[in-house]
Amino acid sequence: MRYVLTLWATPLALFWGWFGLSFYDINFGYVMLSRRLHDLVFQLYGEMLGIDPATIPMLIAKACVFDSLILAGIFAFRRRRQIGAWIGARRRRYTEPASPPSA
Repeated sequence: MRYVLTLWATPLALFWGWFGLSFYDINFGYVMLSRRLHDLVFQLYGEMLGIDPATIPMLIAKACVFDSLILAGIFAFRRRRQIGAWIGARRRRYTEPASPPSA
């Protein structure tokens, strides 16, 4: 599961890191991080997909959230016994009657 999370998080971190730096034109001297290239990339994707380039980042964000929910569901399914035990322990802690004070 560690490898799956790594293979999921690495492209997300790289894309959103590039997106944030290039969107605000924080290029550190690299053309790859310039706003000009940012606009060109999304214009190219918009032409290929036949949609407005301004909508592409939101579509990518929705896809990232959806993928994250799928991975969270897989993780929860794999750990369902541990999660159930944790929920049961919390439930018992709050439903047990308070012990009388000792004298």
